[in-house]
Amino acid sequence: MFSKLMPKEGKFFDLFNAHAELIVKGGQQLIALVNDVGTEGTSIAQHAQWIDETETAADEVTHATMALLHTSFNTPLDRDEIHSLIIRMDDILDVIQDFSEAMNLYDIRKLTQEARQLADICNSCCIRVKSAVILLNNMDNAPAILKTCQELDRLESDADRVMRTGITKLFRDEEDVRQLIKFKSIYELLETITDRCNDVANIIEGIVLENS
Repeated sequence: MFSKLMPKEGKFFDLFNAHAELIVKGGQQLIALVNDVGTEGTSIAQHAQWIDETETAADEVTHATMALLHTSFNTPLDRDEIHSLIIRMDDILDVIQDFSEAMNLYDIRKLTQEARQLADICNSCCIRVKSAVILLNNMDNAPAILKTCQELDRLESDADRVMRTGITKLFRDEEDVRQLIKFKSIYELLETITDRCNDVANIIEGIVLENS
């Protein structure tokens, strides 16, 4: 099936890969933001601006994919699969952007161990999303793709546990209600990033099972 694709059809995979690259960039920018909290490094506002730029670039790739979908007679995957995949991929960067905006809005000056752990998990998820996406153009890669999807599911479960631990500590130890509300929101946004990555994994898994 995939070896017979017309050049125009193959461009879908180029667009998926371009978006996946931006997801990895967003994950790296998230880590850079977190690492600069509480230091004399770059301001959170500057990090948020860079993440905004990455999210905007990803939106452009999403729009290009949708435009191609509407003008293509034949597509390498089911039209609904293409639509769902690119939209769910775009959701990842949307939430990374939400996180950076919350960090700036809340004027976060320090981060807990759990927040940093969640950020690391988010970055690992972004990397694995790219790893799965770049293999999609060849269903001979099905075992490797499914393995990566399983890793994403495990990472999402890890994030759930870290978030629960962090929230438990907040309600036990944090006396400032405003700080409690801020950090609970931060934890939830970070955990949501892993959810959105796992959503992509579920779509990719369905694509592989249907086409391999």
